[in-house]
Amino acid sequence: MDVHLDVSTPGYVGRLEVVEGPTGRRVRSASEKARIAAESLMPGSQVTAVARKHGATRWQVYDWRRRLRQGQLALPESREPLFAPLLVEEAPSPRPPTKPPKSTLAKVEIVIDGMVIRTTVEVERLAQVIRAVRASR
Repeated sequence: MDVHLDVSTPGYVGRLEVVEGPTGRRVRSASEKARIAAESLMPGSQVTAVARKHGATRWQVYDWRRRLRQGQLALPESREPLFAPLLVEEAPSPRPPTKPPKSTLAKVEIVIDGMVIRTTVEVERLAQVIRAVRASR
């Protein structure tokens, strides 16, 4: 309980304000402290996040963890089994084999000594032929 005094003259209380509510101190049972400490020990949990969630300081949680390890705090007996939940995922359906994309055809006209050769060829194959001709020079 906080008391605020508004004193206008020494020795005289002009206004007295009484604020009711929690004083900031919480009384926690040993089982609650042990449960919070155990929650902070779970994989992936952060002490500061657990402390903030339960309205405690991280130093309190560290102290409760130490006391839990030393056996000064004990987790309450739980009637629920302590198993991880079972998650079942469906196996991905096998995809049908994909056909290679059809390559585009290119019309090629080759002129050598007055002779003309016209043909269509796949662009990829034409690129291979051009690289082979350049490499042979």
